[in-house]
Amino acid sequence: TAYHEAGHAILFHVLPDMEPVYTISIIPTGMGAAGYTMPLPENDEMFNTKGKMLQDITTRLGGRVAEELIFDDITTGASQDIKQATQMARAMVTQYGMSDKFGLIGLESVQNKYLDGRTVLNCGDATEAEIDLEVMKILSECHQKAKELLDGNRDALDQLAAFLIEHETITGEEFMEILNSDSQKIIEEKQQ
Repeated sequence: TAYHEAGHAILFHVLPDMEPVYTISIIPTGMGAAGYTMPLPENDEMFNTKGKMLQDITTRLGGRVAEELIFDDITTGASQDIKQATQMARAMVTQYGMSDKFGLIGLESVQNKYLDGRTVLNCGDATEAEIDLEVMKILSECHQKAKELLDGNRDALDQLAAFLIEHETITGEEFMEILNSDSQKIIEEKQQ
């Protein structure tokens, strides 16, 4: 759990359009999450850009990627992250015109959100299969980006995970101190 949350946190930090980290915890929330990384929104934005959405997907995959890098294995802990990343990638392709393959065509519409909020495809079976391939392509590219970034920040990943194991919850300020200085010094100060 510590490495999983550290993976999310580091990607929040290194990706340019992501919000700063407010808190990180490896204490289970009781809602099916073994821990959490909470950003602090800086702006109240009404619209999202394609670049920001790709960074968001990359960040959501950070926990799974950290597991892969550290343990050469994966857990079920990323199931909600994968679900949300898939939904976002699918909406990019089918609703927002953010796919190079399909362009501006609306391939899916959302029914009345007050009833059931179900999505309805506006295309045939062959196109639906192509949509799936396009969604998988986005997820694969974001997964690869997360892997490159976390591999390049392996020391920070290890330091942050060790700190989380020791303290279970840390603030955004402590997170930044870990990234910007010697984590052992911070651990000693926190114990005093």
